[in-house]
Amino acid sequence: MTLLPGSKFTHFAYNPNVAANACYIAILSFCLLAQLVQGLRYRTWNFMGPMLAGISLELMGYTARIFMHNNPSSREAFLVDNITLILGPAFLLASIYLCMGHLVRIYGENLSYLKPRTYLLIFVACDLVNLTLQGLGGGVSSTQQHQKGIQAGINIVIAGLASQVASLFIFMLCCTYFTIKIHRHPEEVLVEYRSIRETRLFRAFLFGIGVATTCIFTRSVFRIIELRQGFTGPLANSEIHFMILEGGMVLIAVAVLTTLHPGYCFQGYWRIPEVTKIYDTRNQKTHNLKSSLLRKGMSYSEEDFREVVDEFVAGKFDGVGTVITSRVLLEDVVT
Repeated sequence: MTLLPGSKFTHFAYNPNVAANACYIAILSFCLLAQLVQGLRYRTWNFMGPMLAGISLELMGYTARIFMHNNPSSREAFLVDNITLILGPAFLLASIYLCMGHLVRIYGENLSYLKPRTYLLIFVACDLVNLTLQGLGGGVSSTQQHQKGIQAGINIVIAGLASQVASLFIFMLCCTYFTIKIHRHPEEVLVEYRSIRETRLFRAFLFGIGVATTCIFTRSVFRIIELRQGFTGPLANSEIHFMILEGGMVLIAVAVLTTLHPGYCFQGYWRIPEVTKIYDTRNQKTHNLKSSLLRKGMSYSEEDFREVVDEFVAGKFDGVGTVITSRVLLEDVVT
């Protein structure tokens, strides 16, 4: 199938640039290793899984593009390139959706339109639908010999991408609503986590999540426009546009989510169940701890109590579990 009249290449009107694709592979490989190391170190398993899957798919796609440089007629390489680069960003979005749930717990669930778990249930479900449509469409469009079959596959991919853009846009609206509520009602923001929210790392993480989300959104819009023109269209056959608006956007998102890793930026809070509610004064178990300490003769003021538990959560007390359990059962506090 020659896509453009006079083209000597089978699948594109250009020969994939080895240096550019190799550069992307090098950066993605570093990010993959960094994600693995940080995920194991900070035990951010639920964040690490989708990130590793998404980056791995991206690596497969750009490896296939290098292979096509010397094998322009390889249908297998084109199939790998087409499917993996379409699916990769959907896994990255799953990690972003997860981060939003944790942010809601840090600021206060009453400020968000959706509950933390609801973010996962709704948007990850949408992600699965998008993945199915894009994967199916990518497979159909890459394997069909006739234009009618190819166009049918393209239409399925477009439907998946349009669904992804729509769900991502709704997600961004929810984030905007959440941000506005925080600024308009600062008195409702949980004071328990103020110390973590005021750090530069955490603020940088918030900025990074915004950048990554915007980049993937831009990439998805580009792919819709590209596929609407068809495989013979100008965008589908412009490597510069592809490397910037597809590869470049995803690369920025991956780099940001790797550099500003939540395990690092949350400074230990990610690992606590439900982003730790150990000293939430509205939490009955925390109230029980405070009452028990007072009953045992420990004269802790409100400020002293918050300070001690803050340092405990931060891991500053080695062996503190032994000290506490000698006076009060730790399971009264930590589920």
